[in-house]
Amino acid sequence: MKLTSRSVSPVAIVSTVAAAALGASLMLAANTPANAATTLGAAAAQSGRYFGTAIAAGRMNDSTYIGILNREFDMVTAENEMKMDATEPQQGRFSYGNADRILNHARNQGKRVRGHALAWHSQQPGWMQSMSGSSLRNAMLNHVTQVATYYRGKIYAWDVVNEAFADGSSGARRDSNLQRTGNDWIEAAFRAARAADPGAKLCYNDYNTDDWSHAKTQGVYRMVQDFKARGVPIDCVGFQSHFNAQSPVPSNYQTNLQNFANLGVDVQITELDIEGSGSSQASNYDRVTRACLAVTRCAGITVWGIRDTDSWRAYGTPLLFDGSGNKKAAYNSVLNALNAGGPGPGPTTTTTTNDPIPGGCTASVSLNSWDNGFVATVKVTAGSSALRGWQITTTLSSGTVTSSWNANRSGNSGTVNWTNVDFNGAVGAGQSTEFGFQGTGSGAGLNPSCTAS
Repeated sequence: MKLTSRSVSPVAIVSTVAAAALGASLMLAANTPANAATTLGAAAAQSGRYFGTAIAAGRMNDSTYIGILNREFDMVTAENEMKMDATEPQQGRFSYGNADRILNHARNQGKRVRGHALAWHSQQPGWMQSMSGSSLRNAMLNHVTQVATYYRGKIYAWDVVNEAFADGSSGARRDSNLQRTGNDWIEAAFRAARAADPGAKLCYNDYNTDDWSHAKTQGVYRMVQDFKARGVPIDCVGFQSHFNAQSPVPSNYQTNLQNFANLGVDVQITELDIEGSGSSQASNYDRVTRACLAVTRCAGITVWGIRDTDSWRAYGTPLLFDGSGNKKAAYNSVLNALNAGGPGPGPTTTTTTNDPIPGGCTASVSLNSWDNGFVATVKVTAGSSALRGWQITTTLSSGTVTSSWNANRSGNSGTVNWTNVDFNGAVGAGQSTEFGFQGTGSGAGLNPSCTAS
């Protein structure tokens, strides 16, 4: 059945946190600097992270909903519109209308997009549910390839595979039609996604993996460890982090994030919601936010919805805004924690700023590297005046560009110059656009500089 919010997985994990956590939240509020950021996205960006939300195309005509989205968040996930049943309702016939509506709105607002999700045992279209064996494997890989290719260069990170591990004490894979095509199906999906959209980060995403002591967590950890050891392309792990009184924020939540990050992947909190209200809920949100800030490779946080009434768990009032769009105590605790800051998201991201005069531009690069290869995503941000065009200069001292997207290129190695293409030259004041390229060798030391034109 198609859900109006997200598919209902077995509920993950939050209860009342000790008074000390609440006290920490109140101290953050008291110590927030006078020039602190006033929105979630801006506050997260101070430490190189993002703060995003999941949205539904059907709610985009709601002015309060879209107003909060535009103001507060800098990353967007489609709740259902990029899932398998939505994008390939009939075999070989793809439908992107609602997904495009979300993506285009986000990009026009200077926001990035997480793609959710390419391969999943749930919310499969009817035609796929009746398949098995090699026919299903080939159909899954074709779906991953076609959807990722369609959005190539436009997605920050893909949830390539979603919820493939079983609950309980086994730590084993979930028994699904995809699993029955062979134990290598997850690896095959990741390899197909890398080939189709080499500039995107590739994530495995699951729920009930927030507690380091749980068997399910250990099963996912072993898979990621194996993938990294064998060179399977995986860049990040997503933690859904659905919390309630029966499933509280684990005491080892930060340790859990750090242990995965130590494998050499980014960690992302991808579907956060916390049932409750008042100071208790605020303390829980504060705790989760501070855990991310304490882990260098925690790239950002996405809450699963905007207002309580938009949530798949509306009965638990689990989000940062009430049904009328008012900021809750939980909102203030998150904003204060983000403004308190933390270490940046790690050595895979470097930023170089130039042309500080009003009307200029800046450039930053996010680099995904592997043995003798890399993918670079360059973000171009306008200064206090809109751009009509831009030029980026990068330095490739020991690498060679093999392919690129969303920019014109002059040169393949050494000093490489990039200029905008027709559709991304106009960038609003303070807004951003991105282009990317793949290469052999090393992408270290790109040091991008930006000139407005």
